Amino acid sequence: MKTFDREVYFDTVKESLFDGELEQVQVDGQNIILAVWEYQEIEDDLRHLAYMLATVHHECATRFWPITEYGSQSYLEGKSYYPYIGRGFVQLTWEDNYRRASTELNLTDERDLVAHPELALDSLIATRILFAGMARGWFTGERLSDYFDGAAVDDPYNARRIINGTDQADVLVAYHDKFLAALQASVIPVLS
Repeated sequence: MKTFDREVYFDTVKESLFDGELEQVQVDGQNIILAVWEYQEIEDDLRHLAYMLATVHHECATRFWPITEYGSQSYLEGKSYYPYIGRGFVQLTWEDNYRRASTELNLTDERDLVAHPELALDSLIATRILFAGMARGWFTGERLSDYFDGAAVDDPYNARRIINGTDQADVLVAYHDKFLAALQASVIPVLS
């Protein structure tokens, strides 16, 4: 399990990705993602975390907090998939995807996303959807391990296919590289 020195991490990303200034909401969102990563004890490839952070940075317009798909209320209500509009860190859409997330994350009763789609904006739920969806290929069938796997596979450009083809892939590569550098610089060594 890797843990991160938050001061080193935030100093690094603040300069390389946020023009020297971070809003509290950006710090809070990144802290949630980092904390869930530290807690989960399964995944250890920092490239996966860096790519998830890059995706959130892009999908949430650098805000780093779960958002709702852009558009007026009447525009959103006109969508064929309303009320299952894009929400969260990775813009979960369509009822089937909300149902899948609820089922796979064991969200029931008052936390069921089909009954309460607005809960996809809950920061912890959005983080769990981000992690599971990108790792398991929920969105397009592509997974993080398809593009980052040991020393043999390191392809942040095509990793964009996990979410959205190669739309804006060059931008995501640049974000990924900067987040990866910040994560590597801030890893706290595990003492045996």
